[in-house]
Amino acid sequence: MEERDDGVVRITEPHADKLVRANLWWLRGSDRDLVVDAGLGVAGLRRHIPDLFERDPLVVLTHAHLDHVGGAHEFRERAAHETAAEALAQGVPASLYGPELYSELGMDPAGEDLPGLLIDALPHTGYDPRAYRVEPLTVHHPLRDRDVIDLGGRSLTVLHLPGHTPGCVALLEERTGALFTGDVLYNGHLIDDLPESDPPTYRRSLALLADLDVSIAHPGHGRSFDGHRLRELAHNYVHATNT
Repeated sequence: MEERDDGVVRITEPHADKLVRANLWWLRGSDRDLVVDAGLGVAGLRRHIPDLFERDPLVVLTHAHLDHVGGAHEFRERAAHETAAEALAQGVPASLYGPELYSELGMDPAGEDLPGLLIDALPHTGYDPRAYRVEPLTVHHPLRDRDVIDLGGRSLTVLHLPGHTPGCVALLEERTGALFTGDVLYNGHLIDDLPESDPPTYRRSLALLADLDVSIAHPGHGRSFDGHRLRELAHNYVHATNT
């Protein structure tokens, strides 16, 4: 856990391979807390971070991939875009083994040397990585573009930004200019070749981001970066995929 000076806590899973090592973001409001994404779910959040659940937080799932929703079953209330809700209700493809995961997702490794096991430690003695699953999830609050989530003292606007998946969202705190991007944008290679991905739609989503007034981006993977870098990354993708 890494507490930032803007009232946001970054939670990471250091024993997960970088392929599935995602961020969880914990925001505290005066009325309620919110958690953006829920990690792999290999290690129990309630067991390891009991303080996270003291105020019955709402979890917002930025999209329906295992590294963002694996721990979502531990939250009493879950929110996601209405498109992602449909995918979550069916159960998302999941495996802790690289080749199996690529096969489950319908991805072509294209000669890439995939890691065998995607975790380098077990949460407890006797844990069987082969038994890992992400069971179907009920979304209690289907979200739409421009919905507002009010936590008391701070609010976040939902931005539907499809392309990586049809149900991708980001959350914008307009008061601070903070944007929680999920997998829509991070400082690395953006994945747009999944069977559910749509590069032309992704371009439109990132073109919208490039014009957004953002001071800092908190991504689904890796470290936060400033608004200048966000606009640069968005412009680079839009330009590269238009040529």
